[in-house]
Amino acid sequence: MTLELLRGPEWHARSVAKAASWRVVGTLDTFLWSLIVTGKPFSAGAIASLETVTKIGLFYLHERVWHLIPWARDTRSRALAKAVSWRLVGSSDTFLLSWLVTGKAHQAAVIAAAEALTKIFLFYGHERVWRRISWGLRARPPVDSDPA
Repeated sequence: MTLELLRGPEWHARSVAKAASWRVVGTLDTFLWSLIVTGKPFSAGAIASLETVTKIGLFYLHERVWHLIPWARDTRSRALAKAVSWRLVGSSDTFLLSWLVTGKAHQAAVIAAAEALTKIFLFYGHERVWRRISWGLRARPPVDSDPA
């Protein structure tokens, strides 16, 4: 594995910006589902606020791990695979935080399951938008067309 592959195709600042922009979308989604399920604005706000702290770090780590996987870069199938893998991590975090705040495993499970459905699609769209933004991408070396 080369040093370039370990560094990944994106600068760390881009990964941080992606993490922050996703967290805005994700926090709003979490707040709405938590409010619908609990009926309590304070509980919904607490769950969404805690997630802001935990998920920025988790998302950043998820991005860096995916930079180590060279499979199908810039494709829809990669964006979908990243969406599903992130949702596994994110839903586990949502469940644990929701259970901590509400004290009710059933409510935590409903919140985590509901947002798992919406966030897969939201994350897929987020990935596709970021594919159109060139800021923070490392320049790729030109491909040598002469196989000599």
